[in-house]
Amino acid sequence: MPAEWAPHRGTWLSWPHRESSWPGNFAPVPLVIAEMVRHLAPGEEVHINVADAEMEAGAHSVLAERGVPTANVFFHHFPTNDAWCRDHGPIFVQRDLADGKREQLITDWGYNAWGGKYPPFDLDEQIPRRIAEAFEIERVEPGMILEGGSIDVNGLGALLTTEACLLNPNRNPELSREQIEARLRDNLGVTKILWLGEGIVGDDTDGHIDDITRFTDERTIVTVIEDDPRDENHALLQHNLRRLEEMTDQDGEPFRLVTLPMPRAVVFDGQRLPASYANFYIGNEVVLLPGYDAERDEIARGTLQELFPTRRVVVIDCTELIWGLGAFHCLTQQWPA
Repeated sequence: MPAEWAPHRGTWLSWPHRESSWPGNFAPVPLVIAEMVRHLAPGEEVHINVADAEMEAGAHSVLAERGVPTANVFFHHFPTNDAWCRDHGPIFVQRDLADGKREQLITDWGYNAWGGKYPPFDLDEQIPRRIAEAFEIERVEPGMILEGGSIDVNGLGALLTTEACLLNPNRNPELSREQIEARLRDNLGVTKILWLGEGIVGDDTDGHIDDITRFTDERTIVTVIEDDPRDENHALLQHNLRRLEEMTDQDGEPFRLVTLPMPRAVVFDGQRLPASYANFYIGNEVVLLPGYDAERDEIARGTLQELFPTRRVVVIDCTELIWGLGAFHCLTQQWPA
């Protein structure tokens, strides 16, 4: 599995339409998606799953309203239940062939909407197969529930994940930790599994890694921390940081660790939301960073800009989007070149 910063052919999205995912505040969501597309499309293809011609026309209208050029935007009539393409979309792996060419494969993992929390999910579950068939890409089913947001790789053999998510009995109760590790190795080409503990408060995915800790290059890991010891995220993030300090990469070398702040708590309708700067998305030319808190947004942006000197780090306000309990990384799935 290539790292996210490896060259992309494009980015996959599923156009938002399930209003119950943003109860009472759906209207701003398509506008945020359009802003994402506006920044991504100059540097790579953007492929968008829609239900039908009517939804495609509606999406075109929103993109036009935001002044998004659509020459690099492609719509596919692949209906979905929800917008979280990171978790229901295809996970691509590659291998280099002797003749210098590169072969691509879609790994089509099982999907059950984060442990059966949000039925129905039958349409989402079909997305990897639909994409594989449309583009004539070979596809394999590893036979295990796995969401893309629950893993992150450095492209050289190391994979980050959490015990809270992958070992949760609502995913793969019949598989042991060792069996789960074996499936990851066999299907993603990784050699070392790095386990963190809990995810952040408010995360309904049971602890996805993309809300807490990410690779930014082969040897660098960025992780969020909460400085306020009174905050309920403080202890669990410190615990994860201590684990990271003891970890080594696929070659036994220590990682370079960089920290990001957490934004101040985002609460809507009495609910603590999983707002985190770790949920950024790495495009070919930009890094999309969710914004929540002007002062801390700038700290996070500056840190990531140093880590991605050849890309422009763009902050987009996600205070409305996060009501759906996800941000940019949750909405995207990279298609390696």
